[in-house]
Amino acid sequence: MGSPARPAIPAQQGDPRRPAGLTRFNAVATGVAEELLLSCCHSHRWAERVAAHRPYPTLDALLAAADEAGYDLSAADLEEALAAERPAAPHPDAPPAAHTALRAAHAAYESRFGHAFVISLDGVRPAERLDQVLAGIRSRLGNEPEEELAIAADELHRLARARLAHHVAVLATPAGASGMR
Repeated sequence: MGSPARPAIPAQQGDPRRPAGLTRFNAVATGVAEELLLSCCHSHRWAERVAAHRPYPTLDALLAAADEAGYDLSAADLEEALAAERPAAPHPDAPPAAHTALRAAHAAYESRFGHAFVISLDGVRPAERLDQVLAGIRSRLGNEPEEELAIAADELHRLARARLAHHVAVLATPAGASGMR
């Protein structure tokens, strides 16, 4: 049984529930929307599903749809998404020892689990991010592979959500709007 049709809610000037970037995202060609979505989470199934349900009446509705699509990923879809993730580098001002420690921690994680370490750092101050990543890797290295895959999937959902919200905000700017055709 299909989902009920989503009512179209006209954008109102200054309506924070429907930012200009969301209006632009809803209006672009499906392939363009899917490319933007793939930059948030590199699962083709996820991107196709989220793009197919446009238009979204609010940013919250878009993010809820992204969450729902993320929780429905198969193991193969999740592997596809995780394979595209790359470890974040420490801040350029970090000392060389931090770069070395982070590379070693990422290598140990990837050797154990076969994919990049993913963690959402939303809300973490930039000065604390390196410590957060290193602590996360250390604590998660002891997980069983199935448990770690579930944790990585949750972190990937958080990352995709934050990336998508960021992209919608960028689309509201003249530079962001001109880049999405």
